[in-house]
Amino acid sequence: MSQPSYTEAFEELQQIVSEIEDGQISVDTLSEKVSRAAALIKICKQKLSETEDNVNEILAALERNDEDDLEIPDDEQIEYEDDNTGEE
Repeated sequence: MSQPSYTEAFEELQQIVSEIEDGQISVDTLSEKVSRAAALIKICKQKLSETEDNVNEILAALERNDEDDLEIPDDEQIEYEDDNTGEE
């Protein structure tokens, strides 16, 4: 099974917490749910850390004003149309 996305992990974690708070989990499955919650927390922390590192790299590149360091793939770049073409 592949690792869930941040959103999937967070939503599953919220569900587990809700089940625990509502008393919906039996003592027999509590340990299993707590272990799964710990794994989901680890996934979320890892993904947040990776995102923070990426954002910091982008911000540092912007501060250096060096567009070549951004390395944004062509398919992710936004092209803007010139609204002042004189055509109506």
